[in-house]
Amino acid sequence: MQRNDRMRVALTIAGSDSGGGAGIQADLKTFQMLGVFGTSAVTAVTAQNTLGVRGVYPIPPEGVAAQIDAVLEDLGADAAKTGMLVHAELIAVVAERVRYHRLDRLVVDPVMVAKGGTRLLEPDAERALRDLLLPLAFVVTPNAPEAEALTGLRVTDRRSQERAAEMLVRELGARAAVVKGGHLDGPPVDVLFDGREWTYLEGERIATRHTHGTGCTFSAALAAELAKGRPLDEAVRTAKAFVTAAVRRVPGIGGGHGPINHWAYAEDKR
Repeated sequence: MQRNDRMRVALTIAGSDSGGGAGIQADLKTFQMLGVFGTSAVTAVTAQNTLGVRGVYPIPPEGVAAQIDAVLEDLGADAAKTGMLVHAELIAVVAERVRYHRLDRLVVDPVMVAKGGTRLLEPDAERALRDLLLPLAFVVTPNAPEAEALTGLRVTDRRSQERAAEMLVRELGARAAVVKGGHLDGPPVDVLFDGREWTYLEGERIATRHTHGTGCTFSAALAAELAKGRPLDEAVRTAKAFVTAAVRRVPGIGGGHGPINHWAYAEDKR
């Protein structure tokens, strides 16, 4: 039973971004701005900036498992999210610890490719993600290319977003899916399917190259709201609004795909 006056806790299981725009850095900033205490289990250290990824250095699976255990055995977690998981052995370990600790509100962000095109998930890990982690997901949050990789479907429009979301839930085992529309032509629409009902979240197309960390931030905001006990559709709407504000008011730093503004949503609410 949760006490209403207790600080909610969210756990991110993801990679470190030395440029600060994505990964655990983005997740912890998002948790903080939404009033949730953030904890982390680092899966890999990356050397990167806005111009690209220079190196990926995975943490041994036993080290990731130890981090997860240390957090959950003491602080617990009202919700958790996964990000970059690198390889199949690590995914298997994360899935095993999720089951062991009975993490119910798990947001799976299937991070596969960095903004600059560098692959962040090894090819043999895609099957492990589908088979081991998706069935544990309270909600999975792929963009169109990630939805294609997970389902084998072409995702080019609203109808194919719906088909992918339906497959992620009814065939691959996630309890809900948000197939995001930012990579598609026209005004971006995110499609949420919870196994029974459809929700369509319309957005605006903002002209900027500074979109690094949008996927991480969306899934972190969703996890934060779920940690606070928000219903799924409400949590998704808040996550969408958080990212939209962050992209609308980017810091404008870096010579490539720069980071978004994790302070914007809170400043707009004042």
